[in-house]
Amino acid sequence: EDFRPFVGTGENRYIGGVAQKYGVVFDIPAAKRRTYEIYLDLVERGIAAFPGAVELVAQCREAGLLLAVASSADRIKIEANLRKIGLPWKSWNTVVTAEDVRDTKPAPDIFLAAASHLGVIPADCCVVEDAPNGIASAKAAGMKCVAVAHTFASDRLTAADLVRPSLVEVTVADLTYTSGHWEETRCH
Repeated sequence: EDFRPFVGTGENRYIGGVAQKYGVVFDIPAAKRRTYEIYLDLVERGIAAFPGAVELVAQCREAGLLLAVASSADRIKIEANLRKIGLPWKSWNTVVTAEDVRDTKPAPDIFLAAASHLGVIPADCCVVEDAPNGIASAKAAGMKCVAVAHTFASDRLTAADLVRPSLVEVTVADLTYTSGHWEETRCH
C-alpha cells in the first residue's frame, strides 16, 4: 500500500518515494539495478498484456490512428514489456520513456513529448491510462483521457474523461469521441 501513491511516476520516485516517506536513505541507482535484474527475469517467465490491449492497438492501427507509448518507466523495462506482449518498440509511432523527459508523471512532460514526436497538438490526443498520476499528467497536458480500472478502482480514476472497467471495453470510438461530438483524434 505504501507504493500505490507512486504508481506511474517512474522508478526513481516509485522506489525512492517510500524510502523518503520513512526517512530511509538509500542508493536509488543500485536499487534500480537490482530491481531490474529481478524484474527482467520475471518478465521472461511470463507477463501478459492487459486483456484487450493487443486487440485495441490493432483496432487503432486499422483506424489510422497514430500510436505512442508514453511511460514513466525506464527504457529497459518498457522494451522488455513490449517485446514480451508482442508489441515491440517498432509497433509504435513513438515511444517516450522516463529518460526522455525532465519530469515524469504527474507532470505533463511525457505526454507533451509524445505529441511533439507524433507531430500533433495535445488537444488532438487521447491518452489511455490506468493510474491517477497518469490521468493527472494527461489532463495537465491538455489531452483527453480514457481510464481503465485495471490497477486502481474506478472511483480513483474519476478525473479521466471516461472510465472503462478494462481495455476489453475500450473502443476506437471512445478514443475519438469527446465533448459530445466526433472529431479526429490521436490515440496514445
